[in-house]
Amino acid sequence: MTAIFRKEINAFFSSLIGYVVIGVFLIVMGLFLFVFPDTSLINYGYATLGPFFELAPNVLLFIIPAICMRAFAEERQTGSIELLVTRPLRDIEIVMGKFLACLTLVVIALLPTLLYYYSLYQLGEPVGNIDTGGTIGSYLGLLFLSMAFVAIGLLASSLTTNQIVSFLLALTITFWCYFGFDYLASLPVFYGNGDAFITSLGMQEHFRSLGRGLIDSRDVIYFLSITAFFILLTVLSLERRKW
Repeated sequence: MTAIFRKEINAFFSSLIGYVVIGVFLIVMGLFLFVFPDTSLINYGYATLGPFFELAPNVLLFIIPAICMRAFAEERQTGSIELLVTRPLRDIEIVMGKFLACLTLVVIALLPTLLYYYSLYQLGEPVGNIDTGGTIGSYLGLLFLSMAFVAIGLLASSLTTNQIVSFLLALTITFWCYFGFDYLASLPVFYGNGDAFITSLGMQEHFRSLGRGLIDSRDVIYFLSITAFFILLTVLSLERRKW
C-alpha cells in the first residue's frame, strides 16, 4: 500500500496535476475571500471564516473529482491495471493506497488556507477575537468531507475507462450527497413529516454541525461510514474482473 501511495504522489507532482489542482483551489478561494467585494472577509466587519467554509465545499466538489478521475480510469484504459493487480497486493490495499494519496493532495491544498485564520486572528479587535473552536471544527469537517468525496471519486474512476465520464459521475454523486438531501427535504410533501430526518442524511447538515465547534460523534461516525461504504464499493468494483 505504501508503494501505491508513493507512486500516486509522485505521479501528481512529477506532472502539472498536483500543482494545477493546488493552484486553482488557492486562486479561486483567494479571489472570493479577499478580492471580490461581495464575499471579501475584509468587508465583513468582524473576524470570521464563515464565508471560507461555505465556499470551500463547493470548490472541492469540482477539485476532488478532478484529482480522482485518473486513479483507476487511466490504468484501465492503458491496461496497466492488469499489471497492478498481479502484484502481491490485495484490492483493499490498492484502493487505500490511492485513497490516501488523493486525500494527501487535498490536505496539502488546504494547509495554506491556515494563513486566512492567522490573518483574521491578527486583524481582530482585540487580537484573537475569532471563534477558534468553530474554526477547528470546520477544518475537521472539511477533512471528513474530503475523505467522503475522495472515496466517491475513486468509485467513479473504477467504473469506467474514460476520465471525463469518471469526473462527471463523481461530480453528480458528490453534488447529490452534499446538496441533494436538502433539496429533497424542502419539497412540500416532507414539511413536518420527516424533513429533518432526510436533511440529516446529507453531508451538508453534518458538515455544518461540525462547524459549530462541538465535535459530535454522530457526525464523525456518519462521515467515516460514508467513506467506508464507497471504499467498499470501489473494492467490489475492482473484484468484477474475477467474475
